[in-house]
Amino acid sequence: MLTAFTAALLLITISELGDKTFFIAVILSSKYNRKVVFAGVVAALATMTVISVAVGQIFSFLPQIYIHYAEIILFALFGVKLLYDASKMPKELGTNDEQVEAVEAVEKADSKFAKGKTKWKILLESFILTFVAEWGDRTQIATIALATFHNPIGVIMGGIVGHTICAAIAVLGGKLIAGRLSERTITIIGGCLFLVFSAIALFRGVESSVA
Repeated sequence: MLTAFTAALLLITISELGDKTFFIAVILSSKYNRKVVFAGVVAALATMTVISVAVGQIFSFLPQIYIHYAEIILFALFGVKLLYDASKMPKELGTNDEQVEAVEAVEKADSKFAKGKTKWKILLESFILTFVAEWGDRTQIATIALATFHNPIGVIMGGIVGHTICAAIAVLGGKLIAGRLSERTITIIGGCLFLVFSAIALFRGVESSVA
């Protein structure tokens, strides 16, 4: 379970920094009550984590030998893809695609929730925006993969802690560091992390593939 917790914590924390959901939290917290935004964002990410783990558990019933080699291959593919994506990104800091998409998403939501910005409406807007943005995101795919190969409780705990850390950073100091985040650097770190976990799975052996 400790392995699952650590893997989820590291992968989610690194992948979520500078992600679309991160910038959504930054934008919303700069406009509305930070505590309410934080609650909505964390609730959405925790819900998505549980759903992703449930999906991963469906695949975990496959024979252990298949799970073991699938873990090695899938994490390796994730790592290579992220490194390839990073190679195509500009080295300069500045506004990236994730930020642009986050701004557009918040603007559309604001037009729908324009009247009477109560705490409940802010909470609902934060939840919906974050949940939708996270669906199909790389962190969701990583969570599904981890839940397939590792202890589901550990993945849920590590994932929620990782998401909470990133949400706290976004809400409390996101506006200050948003312009200093390098999407390229974060993507490189994420890619390397996936390759490290692929290598660990390769040398760990089939017997320990679900831990």
